[in-house]
Amino acid sequence: MNAKAEVASSGADAAKLVLAAVLLVSGIYGFYYFEEHSLLLRVLGLLAVLGVATAIALQSTVGRAIWRFSVEARTELRKVVWPSRQETIQTTLVVMALVLVMGVFMWLVDWVLFAVVKALIGHGG
Repeated sequence: MNAKAEVASSGADAAKLVLAAVLLVSGIYGFYYFEEHSLLLRVLGLLAVLGVATAIALQSTVGRAIWRFSVEARTELRKVVWPSRQETIQTTLVVMALVLVMGVFMWLVDWVLFAVVKALIGHGG
């Protein structure tokens, strides 16, 4: 009996997600279909359809999981200790300096290897 309840729930969830997708697609279609009307009205209508589609999608298991994930992500984001402006500038300068040093090093290695290969194959003059 538990398996049947899960199957019914999955079917209902799928129906909710399909309905939300159909609403969203029809809202976008309506936005372009009524292009002779005011842009403000079309945008407001599209936002209303988007809100209804989101509300329907959030009633499904997948929608609740996505909502829970976003709430947890926001909570974790608040725990992050962001670097100060000075730390950001210093780190950026260090990265840029190391990129420059590594670029020059790779250029030198390429130049030496090119000279060696040139000498080995006899095109050095």
